Amino acid sequence: MDYLKSVVPSQLVSERGSNLVIINPGSANVRIGLAKQDTPFNVPHCIARHTTIIGKPNLLDQMINTQVTTTSQQVDRERAFNTKTASLLKIPYLDGSSSFGSRKTARIDGYNQPSTNTKKDTAFPWTDVFEDEPSSLPTSETSAHRSEDNADRAAPDVTDSGESKRKYRNMIFGEEAMRISPKEPYTIHRPIRRGHFNVSPQYSAQQVCEDLVAIWDWVLLDKLEIAHSERNKYSAVLVVPGTFDSREIKELLTIVLRDLCFSSAVVHQEGLSTIFGNGLSTACIVNMGAQTSAVVCIEDGVSLPNTEKILRFGGDDICRCLLWIQRHYQNWPQLRTDVLAKPIDMLMLNRLKESYCEIREGEVETAATVYSYEDGMPAVAHKTNLTSLNVPPMGLFYPNLLVPELFPQPPRTWFQDHENMLEETWNMDFGGGNMGLPVWDSFAVSPLNPKKEEKIGLAEAITSSILSAGRIDLQRKLFSSIQLVGGVGLTKGLVSAVEERVLHAIPPTEAIDTVEVLPSKMDPTFVSWKGGAVCSTFLHLFMSMILGILDFGREAWIHRNEWMENGIRVGSAKKYRDSYYIQAQAFCFINS
Repeated sequence: MDYLKSVVPSQLVSERGSNLVIINPGSANVRIGLAKQDTPFNVPHCIARHTTIIGKPNLLDQMINTQVTTTSQQVDRERAFNTKTASLLKIPYLDGSSSFGSRKTARIDGYNQPSTNTKKDTAFPWTDVFEDEPSSLPTSETSAHRSEDNADRAAPDVTDSGESKRKYRNMIFGEEAMRISPKEPYTIHRPIRRGHFNVSPQYSAQQVCEDLVAIWDWVLLDKLEIAHSERNKYSAVLVVPGTFDSREIKELLTIVLRDLCFSSAVVHQEGLSTIFGNGLSTACIVNMGAQTSAVVCIEDGVSLPNTEKILRFGGDDICRCLLWIQRHYQNWPQLRTDVLAKPIDMLMLNRLKESYCEIREGEVETAATVYSYEDGMPAVAHKTNLTSLNVPPMGLFYPNLLVPELFPQPPRTWFQDHENMLEETWNMDFGGGNMGLPVWDSFAVSPLNPKKEEKIGLAEAITSSILSAGRIDLQRKLFSSIQLVGGVGLTKGLVSAVEERVLHAIPPTEAIDTVEVLPSKMDPTFVSWKGGAVCSTFLHLFMSMILGILDFGREAWIHRNEWMENGIRVGSAKKYRDSYYIQAQAFCFINS
């Protein structure tokens, strides 16, 4: 214990973090890496499987579950723009009218000059879907041959000797999967959507889990180079989003321990990992991902479940809004851009969003290059002038701009199986003492039904969350300790917009006059992942230790056979309840 009081986190990571894998699953991306790394591998959370079934949709989950934008949703979107956003940002209305006189324009700094970052103006290549084969070509020629566009080879070649055609790759992962031409015989699966397992009548729970195993196993093998035979030397930390239900967490633990063969595992909630990653103990965490945003308040390292707000919009919706606003202003070329049917179009829009979107007054515009991707043909560049680039991120405050219903949450029937993970299976008399007392009765356990999503904007969600915390002293501290994390947290101008709009959202009857967003000590995209290594077991001793690297009491460990037979059971008569009570207690599971 004296050593733990004196050791610095970096020293602890160096000594014990080389065999600890941190896994932070999200809807659009999964972040996986060793605790000793500064940043993880950030991989699109999708897998493309080769299919021989003619007519099978190339996007299983999206093509079947996606709804069409209704007229009322379109009207609501235009009303949100004209009555709210246009006035606030001092830009022309959609119908061309404006009360601001001459059109005020503001070019994005640095973007009116030739860009030194050529990545913004580079097309994404189509993925080569064929397996490598022996070749007599020199290495450089072989690489060049594999990089040729699929259109240059209309069909797999058949050799003169009658050899079979080139063989398709069975599975393709990550960004490569998103760059597969729609004409190729592949079906793309996304196992997590809108913060939940993407279970539906067309996408079974078993298939979802198998896809998760395949994606994560590929990252471990291809990126981290951890072979199956070496997995028993590694432990895993699961940093789970606040949107996940208890059954989803249980399935992830089974995947990590049974299928990926880690020796042990520990679960931590994303919000808690965030504050530990930034060295805080009390804060309002605003995690803005690709498809969901979550707000939760944390006091002294303990999550306050009544403050949690789940918002069903994120960075992907901002991308779609970017496309919508350009088409309305007729600035988008006549392209068949479809972010739902062609994932490669989403990659392009996401790059444009990250490069050019920001929040500030005036007409924010820039010259840019967009691409058309047509059925495996080479990408065609189109120069255009993107305008109103400050509108899409304002959808965070006015969700009607984003029309999140276009990409709804998966059906929830899978979770109505009455498998109560919160059951007091250990609550019995073991021959004396207090072992049979319901020690969890003092906690407000969350219900098993799916977590309620809020149909409000970000400012209202933050305000409502903090005001739900109770005490005025805690509320004041939380309003001055807001943390913006997730990829959307990098949006330029978002900090000042959140401070201003949250301040205006506070009712005048509340004695609050200060709102402050604290700067993140690291990339907001990865702070939750990094925080997964921060100590919570010894929270009262020091706040910035690396979680999962510390030694835990032997009574906290469980053998693999107990996990598989009895579910979640933690030593000392403690049982994992749900994600709210991960808190400062590390729950570990060990393979035998």
